[in-house]
Amino acid sequence: MKLKALALATGAAALAVSVAGTAVAKVEGDTIILGSSISLTGKYATNGLHTQRGYDYAAKVINEAGGVKIGGKSYMLDVKYYDDESTPARGAQLAERLIQQDGVEYMLGPYSSGMTKAIAPVSEKFGVPMVEAEGASRSLFTQGYKYLFAVLSTSEQYLATAVHMAAQERKANFRSPSEVRVALAFEGDPFSMDVRAGVIDNINEYGMQIVIDDQLPADLSDMSTTLTKVKALKPDILIISGHSKGAATAARQIDEMKVNVPMIAMTHCEAAKVQEKFPNAATGFLCPTQWVETLAKSDSVFGSAMDWNEGFKKEYPSYSSVPYQSAQASAAVYVWKEGFEAANSLDKDAVRDAISALEMTTFYGDIKFSEAGNNIAKPMFMRQIAADGSYSLVETFKDVSFPRNVTY
Repeated sequence: MKLKALALATGAAALAVSVAGTAVAKVEGDTIILGSSISLTGKYATNGLHTQRGYDYAAKVINEAGGVKIGGKSYMLDVKYYDDESTPARGAQLAERLIQQDGVEYMLGPYSSGMTKAIAPVSEKFGVPMVEAEGASRSLFTQGYKYLFAVLSTSEQYLATAVHMAAQERKANFRSPSEVRVALAFEGDPFSMDVRAGVIDNINEYGMQIVIDDQLPADLSDMSTTLTKVKALKPDILIISGHSKGAATAARQIDEMKVNVPMIAMTHCEAAKVQEKFPNAATGFLCPTQWVETLAKSDSVFGSAMDWNEGFKKEYPSYSSVPYQSAQASAAVYVWKEGFEAANSLDKDAVRDAISALEMTTFYGDIKFSEAGNNIAKPMFMRQIAADGSYSLVETFKDVSFPRNVTY
């Protein structure tokens, strides 16, 4: 049966454990238990669910392919979850519960940089490796952690490409990038602030003009004040980061307020399903992504990027466009499989050392960890939403529909 604890705990495969029973060992019979404090309620619930599904799908595929081979024996993977309610203090408490009470010695990360920042010190304190997929803040990798590994690219890279493309467009038309007028709207969380830092670096590089620089409220239910200023000041590019709720709020109010900016770039487009919920406003949005299903990468477990994408949609048919959060979550589970097998051991320190030395090509892209624990082998990508709701990869400004083809 599926595990339940606190608000919610589910497993990727069957595991007979009662809610109030004894502590779960790191390995039960032929099953390796991975633990995760994940946001299944609260402000990060949407992406928490995308992440959980990515973890569960990977465990299912790996188990069906024969599981994890250690010392001539095959082990299945299962994931024990607790709902951190999108609250950092709660996440830290639950991570300690997983390690101290439940005996978990192999952690999967939570959703968001803020939650990862709360949990990383806990896994570090107890010497428990954590492979995370959703904490991109570059500041996570300046703390000297030895047990933290991230499969995704760091956050300062997310929206920098949009600034470069705006500059390239001006240069191609024999104009100066310094003429570009930029509006910024960012939530104050660690991830968005790091995204903003990367954007600011590139804005300064080109000497562009910042005409709006707003910090969005944490609940992100309304950004009409910012959008009113955007309508009045008419910037050339609007750049937004506020996770799924922020993307949904922005798209909805851009539509309601009939805001038309030549270039709009924002994070979390796919996760918020803006192309489905607000198709007119979302047309032309530039959306950074950690992964694309057309990527020419593959591995022996999941097949190609497109194979993983189709298999995930078959497992979860509600997705028309799969968010990269789910893909990178699956990649994190795959790292655990490869780490166990490279170590040929269940000893957490031996597995930690094996993970740190991995060099993998996967459906998600290449994975190689720096000494700081971040993935130094994979780039970010940028896609634009077409009028039919599809996403097309854009590699230079020549691939971008500019200005956005939206009529109000």
